[in-house]
Amino acid sequence: MHPNPAFRSTETITALSFASEIGFGMLAVNGAEEPMLAHVPFVIDGGNAMLHLVRSNPIARAAKDPKKATIAISGPHSYVSPDWYSTDNQVPTWNYVAVHLVGTLVPLPPENLAEVLDDLSTEFETRLLPKPVWTADKMDAEALSKMMRMIQPFRFEIKDVRSTFKLGQNKPNAARLSAAKQIAISGIGSEVETLSKLMQSINPEDSK
Repeated sequence: MHPNPAFRSTETITALSFASEIGFGMLAVNGAEEPMLAHVPFVIDGGNAMLHLVRSNPIARAAKDPKKATIAISGPHSYVSPDWYSTDNQVPTWNYVAVHLVGTLVPLPPENLAEVLDDLSTEFETRLLPKPVWTADKMDAEALSKMMRMIQPFRFEIKDVRSTFKLGQNKPNAARLSAAKQIAISGIGSEVETLSKLMQSINPEDSK
């Protein structure tokens, strides 16, 4: 997370909502020789993020007992040219949104797998409405059972939520808005239009 307090004042509920909306992140667990990483979809349920891993995944193999872990969620981001501020003595930077869920990865027994899978598919399938929602009962029972034997459910107990919403809050209002407009049309990054809207949504009082 960025050390500047100006970028770290987002309320926990807002950061959690952002993470939940994306629903996909990088799970990180310390390994014996190097950090272990896995890219995982998840559903936030209360103070937990529910997810699953293939049993052959190194993290699944290591997490026979609860393990301290972090899920890093990346949002929109873009390069920011100093010219876009229309003010002197600026330097290149990168604006972005990121949320870290810090907590404990807890292995769950096989009997919890169906519920975790159903919760995941329901969450994302309902976002596709009016498309008919896919459900597991559309699969052949034997084929589904075979696939389920290959994966393990986990509960990620969220202990802390850390976020960086680096949106130019440390710049004068006019400079931030000028950069936001340029990002929307010529930014180098991802979801630049979304980032631009976030930058423009800041209360001018936050920039003082």
